[in-house]
Amino acid sequence: MPIEFPVLNFVAVGPMLAVTITAFLVMFIELFVEDKRILGYISLVGLAVAAVLSFSLMGAFAAPAFQTMVISDGYALFLNLIFIIAAALSILISLSYLGERELQHGEYYALLLFATVGMMLMGAATDLMIVFMGLEIMSIALYILAAFNRQQLGSGEAGMKYFVLGAFASAFFLYGVALVYGATGSTNLQEIGSWFSVDRGNLGDPIALVGLGLLLVGFAFKIAAVPFQWWTPDVYHGSPTSVTAFMSVGAKAAGFASLVRVLMVSFNEAFTIDWQLALAVLAVITMTVGNIAALAQKDVKRMLAYSSIAHAGYILVGVVPASMIGVRAVLFYLFSYTFMNIGAFAVIAILERRSEVGSSIQDYAGLASRSPFLAGMMLLFMVSLTGIPPFIGFWGKLYVFWAAVQADMSWLAVIGMINSAISAFYYLGVVVQMYMRPVAADEDGVEAPAFKLTGPIMVTLVVTAIVTVVFGIWPTPLFNLASLAAFG
Repeated sequence: MPIEFPVLNFVAVGPMLAVTITAFLVMFIELFVEDKRILGYISLVGLAVAAVLSFSLMGAFAAPAFQTMVISDGYALFLNLIFIIAAALSILISLSYLGERELQHGEYYALLLFATVGMMLMGAATDLMIVFMGLEIMSIALYILAAFNRQQLGSGEAGMKYFVLGAFASAFFLYGVALVYGATGSTNLQEIGSWFSVDRGNLGDPIALVGLGLLLVGFAFKIAAVPFQWWTPDVYHGSPTSVTAFMSVGAKAAGFASLVRVLMVSFNEAFTIDWQLALAVLAVITMTVGNIAALAQKDVKRMLAYSSIAHAGYILVGVVPASMIGVRAVLFYLFSYTFMNIGAFAVIAILERRSEVGSSIQDYAGLASRSPFLAGMMLLFMVSLTGIPPFIGFWGKLYVFWAAVQADMSWLAVIGMINSAISAFYYLGVVVQMYMRPVAADEDGVEAPAFKLTGPIMVTLVVTAIVTVVFGIWPTPLFNLASLAAFG
């Protein structure tokens, strides 16, 4: 009897393969080059290839691949673009940031690329075991990157805290997978959804409900939702700023990528009311706690860490309706948040002094007179993160709140708008420091020197600013692209 080999659709995973090959190529070339910045540029080329492949697959027929474990549908491909953009912008920040701190090592770029592969795998996974595999590939790389600056104790502490708490979250997730498998006999998302159908009468299995709860715990940790957010401020503050920029958008987007697909494909008939109520409560608590805690922060990195928690709450508002309108709103928000947040962290990376881990908000005093360009960039990102028109952040919030209203959950949208108003106090507090406070001086009374803007980080600032403004004025093309991101 002849042996039949399964048909492997490598086209479906082409973008992931491009990034993976680039990561291995970076590790190999590192042996032969002295200037490690070359590895960063090679990484950018690999990410560009992956982006082109993702665009080329957009709109094509989406078929499950590798025994229905992954799929290259519009949803996965749109998320690929988010992950690739986040990685590329973070690399551009890193080229300057790492060189100034003598941290320019080849493994940094390889780890960042492997983390990107894990994120892409989470977005394309149609099996809970593949979700877990992508989660661990991403997480292990991020644990190391968080602790990459061995010259700072805070960086080692950040890596250790992230690792320990992340291991607990992974254990909860894996236990949830085991319970769901025990109840349904499958880890495939489509088969789980078929098992939970009205026709089969399996809608109320208590074991599966507990399993779903444990899955939500694992996802809540990755998206930094309350009460699983405790790691976020310390990890964001202690990690190298280039890593924090990548982590703040990439890990969050990956967590939401899997969360939305799992809920929409596997549990959209079973336990819908249960998980909608749980996520609605989680959204309210998350955005409220994140915003209130951010008000008390005196360090901009910690403030953005707590604001990241609040933004997880806003995005959850788009998940709760369990509708494709909500899914598209979530994708739009994740895309817009990528540019706004990375742009803000790029400014922080420039302002940070070499001897410091973070930047006090007082360091921004008088920035408008010292560097009008940087102050203008930070003003743009702060206003957009607040959700003030005509910038992209306004449309991101409008779409997720609109999805809640369409699902007869106007109360959730109202709470979200109240929280957006609260966020204005700390975002605009940075603006007040830059434009309405005198220039900060060093301890010896000498004003701090001007900032040197290198080419790569200038590109980051310009690109993020252009996207923030252009899609704020004209959001239709981006929303149309998100509308193509339907489940295959």
